[in-house]
Amino acid sequence: MKKFAMVLGVVGLALVAGVGAQAPVELKVGDAAPAFSLPGTDGKTHTLAESKGKFVVVAWYPKAMTSGCTRECRAIRDSSDVLKQFNVAYYMASVDTPELNKQFADQEQVNFPFLSDPTKVVATAYGVLPPNGGFANRWTFYIGPDGKIVYIDKNVNADDVTKAGANLAARLESLGAKKK
Repeated sequence: MKKFAMVLGVVGLALVAGVGAQAPVELKVGDAAPAFSLPGTDGKTHTLAESKGKFVVVAWYPKAMTSGCTRECRAIRDSSDVLKQFNVAYYMASVDTPELNKQFADQEQVNFPFLSDPTKVVATAYGVLPPNGGFANRWTFYIGPDGKIVYIDKNVNADDVTKAGANLAARLESLGAKKK
């Protein structure tokens, strides 16, 4: 019995110390973007595969209806005329429930889908979750027509998200995204 308790204690310490835990994913430019199939606020399920041949932008955000995320959402919404000139699918994504994201999208009258990943499976694949696994980091992934990551913006500043839409368009332009 003593041996069993000692083994359990060692296993418990190993788990607390993170032994055997998988290291967080760190995607980089040139990597294949992780596939996704996530519900959107438009009632459709969106996949990376459906956008093959065009640029895809996935702007991860921490939490629906918070001040920084609301400003970012509005900035992208207000730049939709410019963004829609590109051959691009663009989304905001979070680990919020589809219901909360739908409420947020309706409140802000967005004209593009928000994606929901409440299971955090896709967020984990993109490496956007901090070690505590809480809310997604505010990172934006630019995926080329071939499905490979062409740029990752990990410096999206919540205090300066009012330029988020213009920044997306400028980045797409600099990456050579084709216009329609």
